Amino acid sequence: MKAVTWHGKRDVRVENVPDPTIKEPDDAIIRVTSSGICGSDLHLYEVLGPFMGEGDILGHEPMGVVEETGPEVTHVRPGDRVVIPFNISCGRCHMCDMQLYAQCETTQVREEGMGAALFGYTRLYGQVPGAQAEYLRVPQAQFGPIKVPDGPPDERFVYLSDVLPTAWQAVDWADLPERGTLAVLGLGPIGQMAARIARVLGHRVIGVDLVPERLEMARRHGIEVIDADDADDVPDAVRQTTGGRGPDSVIDAVGMEAHGSPGAKFAQTLTGLLPGNSAAPLMSRVGVDRLAALTTAIETVRRGGTISVIGVYGGMTDPLPMLRMFDKGIALRMGQAHVKKWIGDLLPLVTDDADPLGVMDLATHRLPLADAPRAYEMFQKKQDGAIKVLLQPNT
Repeated sequence: MKAVTWHGKRDVRVENVPDPTIKEPDDAIIRVTSSGICGSDLHLYEVLGPFMGEGDILGHEPMGVVEETGPEVTHVRPGDRVVIPFNISCGRCHMCDMQLYAQCETTQVREEGMGAALFGYTRLYGQVPGAQAEYLRVPQAQFGPIKVPDGPPDERFVYLSDVLPTAWQAVDWADLPERGTLAVLGLGPIGQMAARIARVLGHRVIGVDLVPERLEMARRHGIEVIDADDADDVPDAVRQTTGGRGPDSVIDAVGMEAHGSPGAKFAQTLTGLLPGNSAAPLMSRVGVDRLAALTTAIETVRRGGTISVIGVYGGMTDPLPMLRMFDKGIALRMGQAHVKKWIGDLLPLVTDDADPLGVMDLATHRLPLADAPRAYEMFQKKQDGAIKVLLQPNT
């Protein structure tokens, strides 16, 4: 089959690889019909290469059609249309019983000290072959796959794999009061959907970004926006819209890709130049994140407010302004999305023909799998108005 494979910094290729097969009784094989490129994939493209292996298959946002199942898989069968959560969880361990699916004890990558395994995401998360491919082997398929209706286009459902549950969790963890005010830093796909979800739930939302196409997309969905390029002081600009107090909650939907912090940029560049056996230990022990977005969130949120971090960070010793956080009494929540916890909330919204979350207005590019190298470059450089790219193996 054809698959998108990693070969080094900014070097992804579409290659022929062996077709996946059933290896365990709880496996399934799906024929992939759509697979998103996530902002987290850009971390592999740029920063997290030391944890990758030559030829690793990328991607963790798939949907498709079940082709084959192992004997323990009974809730889906060949021919069913399914979405596959990006984290691999068993549904029956202690953590899964608590709906902490991203911490599944069955698939935890203990040798790296990490949580549940993920599709297509480095040896830190199990080095499981990813979903930017024609076919995908799905471990723990007795629990993971989400069955969706036939008929509507993939865009109605594919974001259930990651974007929508991640955004929903970000809003839930923001702990907004009734009709509260939320600032969303970063209007990529997660930020866009977090802003829309919060607005559908009755909150006031202020989105911050510096990419014109992202700002315009947010405006289309009724989000107030602040252009970070035009604001001398983003926290002050947000506070001015909230009577000087600041928003009740802030979502950091940026993570390590934030602009700013020349020192951290240097650390990212340095680790990218080192050979993998030297860079990986360095990244495991030092601060390599640009913390501009998180420090902006700390300055922006009102006293006693909540910061929900859904953007991915990767450093181990990143400095935080603890005095400022303590003095303001800030609550902080973060972590990988527990995808299946939120599906019951999201399915009625994505199956609603009125499309209240605007899922049909998120993908800016739909490309065949063969165009993946160009798609990665375009997305990384924010060219051609790229906000969300879907790869479609069968086109």
